Amino acid sequence: MASSPPRSPRNPRTPYPPPPARPLDDTDRALVHALLDDGRLSNAELARRVGLAESTCAGRVRALIGAGVIRGIHADVDHAALGRPMEAIVALRFAGHTRVSMDSFRERIAAVPGVIAAFHVAGADDFLVHVTAPTSDDLRDLVLDHLTSVEGVAHAQTSLVFERIPGVRQLG
Repeated sequence: MASSPPRSPRNPRTPYPPPPARPLDDTDRALVHALLDDGRLSNAELARRVGLAESTCAGRVRALIGAGVIRGIHADVDHAALGRPMEAIVALRFAGHTRVSMDSFRERIAAVPGVIAAFHVAGADDFLVHVTAPTSDDLRDLVLDHLTSVEGVAHAQTSLVFERIPGVRQLG
C-alpha cells in the first residue's frame, strides 16, 4: 500500500509538503533550473553545469527531493502520438462545498484513465480537469461517466484544446 504524501502542519488535510527547512540558495536554484531544462541530465553533467563535485551535487539533489522542492522528473509526451489526440479542459462546479465531497472527488479523479491533471481552484469553478481521449466519443464518455456523474457536480463545461503552448519552465 502506498504511503500518503506528507501533510502540512498548518492544515492536516493539505497534501503539499511544508516549505523547505532552509531557504534555497543560488546553487539550489541552479540545480532546479538545469533539471527543468533537461530532467535526463546525468549527475556528472548536472554537477559540471552548476560547478559542484559530483558527490555534493547528488547530495544537494537528494536534499531538494527530501524537502519537496523537486517532486519528480517527468516526460513531456505527445498524447496524439500515443493515440489520444483529443485534449480538453473540463471546468466543474459543485452544488455544495463540503470537505468530504471535495476530498472524495480529489481521490476519485486521480484514478480516472485519461486524466492528465486536475486542479482544485478558486473562482466560479471548483475544479479544472485536463483530460485526453482517443476520439470525441471517448471524450464525451469520459466526461459523462467519470466527471458529471459524480455526486454534487452541478455544472460542467468542456473546452477543447487546439494547441498546447508551453510556458517558460524556469523559476523567477
